[in-house]
Amino acid sequence: MSTDAAEEAVPGVDAIVVAAGASARMAGGDKLAVSVGGRPLLAWTLAALAAAPCVERVVLVAPPERVAWLADGGWLPPAVVATVDGGARRHESVASGLAALRALDAAGVAPSATVEADRPAARRGGAADPDRVVLVHDGARPIVPPDLVTRVAAAAFQHGAAIPVTPVVETLKRVEGDVVTGTVDRSGLGASQTPQGFRRSVLAAAFGRFPPDGPETWTDEAALLEACSMTVHAVPGDPTNLKVTYPDDLARAAAHLPMGETTLPIAAAFAAGAVERPVRVGFGEDLHPFGPGEPLVLGGIAFPGAPRLHGHSDGDVVLHAVADALLGAAALGDLGRVAPAGPETPRGVDSRSLLERALGLVRAAGWTPSSIDLTIAGARPRLGARLPQMADAISAALGIPAERVSVKASTGNLVGPEGSGRAIGARAVAVLVPATSEPRP
Repeated sequence: MSTDAAEEAVPGVDAIVVAAGASARMAGGDKLAVSVGGRPLLAWTLAALAAAPCVERVVLVAPPERVAWLADGGWLPPAVVATVDGGARRHESVASGLAALRALDAAGVAPSATVEADRPAARRGGAADPDRVVLVHDGARPIVPPDLVTRVAAAAFQHGAAIPVTPVVETLKRVEGDVVTGTVDRSGLGASQTPQGFRRSVLAAAFGRFPPDGPETWTDEAALLEACSMTVHAVPGDPTNLKVTYPDDLARAAAHLPMGETTLPIAAAFAAGAVERPVRVGFGEDLHPFGPGEPLVLGGIAFPGAPRLHGHSDGDVVLHAVADALLGAAALGDLGRVAPAGPETPRGVDSRSLLERALGLVRAAGWTPSSIDLTIAGARPRLGARLPQMADAISAALGIPAERVSVKASTGNLVGPEGSGRAIGARAVAVLVPATSEPRP
């Protein structure tokens, strides 16, 4: 079923956002209250979920001490119709959200007028219905795509229960202490995400068999249904739908949020000693063979008359190496993952835009470039006269003084593809320091 068809087929649904956790693995405090782009992380989550066309009512489950903060924030979307206290365990909080939905039904509370105006007339209203779908979503998943919400809701409406699952791509090891004791067969394994969707009658039946105040503990609602021998349908998840658990996850989430050029307040964490990362160093390397056409582009500078380097982009190995060094220093992966070949990175793309994309992720992670040391290897063309121009272009792109950018060149000494004149390679070392509130140079 296409996304458009799924939207038309799914009646309006309710959602429970679980935000009552203790953020035990997040250094520095409550991760849901961390400011990302001037808004709490939880605000991004609620906005993303409410953006799905099928979501009509949202119940937010939070600890009692967070209720006043939520009420005073002024950023709850209209779809949030109730905020209720959560429990010590996840399934207790979900049960609290379900009870709130039943109370809303009894009181005749439908979606707000603002939400109603955006819904097709045939799907408006919040009538109590045992087959009405309820979604359960983690408050720490701020970039859930609306089409994923729709697909989960459609599958839950059709099958009774559905969760998004992503394939496990890493090799899994069984570890005891610091010793690897075996390899786990990952075939048939998947990582579950939220929102997880259920017909209300199905979830209520599961809680009837295993009451929320019982001794059992469930990591998610699907596990509860599995214990009841109930079938849970799997739909393809989305790799960008990450759950913020550790401090570094904030940077990954921020990279996907539509907040413009904003820096996370991680510099304050450095100052407070919550995260001890005063300096980061990264290494980047790239090598491209010569191909047809011209001009050659290195460091954002064109060399008319020289053959261009072959590649999906304009082949600028210098900027690719710099981008990889920056991303590596910030532990954000590599350029191939940030800008994979595809519609979002068209063939022949200017590598300056790729460097800008990588730099934006680094800054969103709370880091800023301090210096770059770069070596270019190639027998042709002669680069010496253009090295200062490259240094100036790179310093301007990164917003750092030119004297902090070192660009050197080597002929390759007749060794390998660079030395034989068949390719050009570049190696870069980047130093990052914590970002501050001071304006960039």
